Amino acid sequence: MKLDRNFYSRDTLTVAKELLGKVLVHNVDGKLLKGKIVETEAYLGIKDKAAHSYGGKRTKRVETMYGQPGRAYVYLIYGMYYCFNIVAEREGIPEAVLIRAVEPLVGIDEMSNNRFGKPYDQLSNYQKKNLTNGPGKLSMALNIDKTLDTKDLCGDELYLQKGQEKQFNIIETTRIGIDYAEEAKDFPYRYYIEGNPYVSKL
Repeated sequence: MKLDRNFYSRDTLTVAKELLGKVLVHNVDGKLLKGKIVETEAYLGIKDKAAHSYGGKRTKRVETMYGQPGRAYVYLIYGMYYCFNIVAEREGIPEAVLIRAVEPLVGIDEMSNNRFGKPYDQLSNYQKKNLTNGPGKLSMALNIDKTLDTKDLCGDELYLQKGQEKQFNIIETTRIGIDYAEEAKDFPYRYYIEGNPYVSKL
């Protein structure tokens, strides 16, 4: 079952936690790439010094965060890696959830070719472990780039499914790579599925 707008139109921390276990789907010309979300980070907009929209900052890049919940917010880091985020809360409240890692489910050979230029069975153990265990890695594997910024996740190209209802423990901890964010670097807004091998950093 596809997640609808109501799922995203809620408190961002709640959305970030409940995205765990959901399935991210990218329909690339009829070929489905699917990965189970195993790690997320919440960014609470105007009041969060780690967020692009902190203090009400409003630029062309962050405009998507101010828009409709359930839209993709995709941006480039280090001039080479794309990060895929999901806009949450409600229109005008610039908050979003970064998808940090997924567990590959469907289209694994395609993901492998996107990342390493060869099928999955030719990957080393190191490459297999590093297929989708980070925001830039999963975007490359699932063919997510800047052209998908603002994409409606309630459509048929890029969307999320409910996934299998399985019990798992959620670890809440601090976010990664935001040492510049003063007190916000200590906020426990990172969530991951305990014991999942695709979590980016344990």
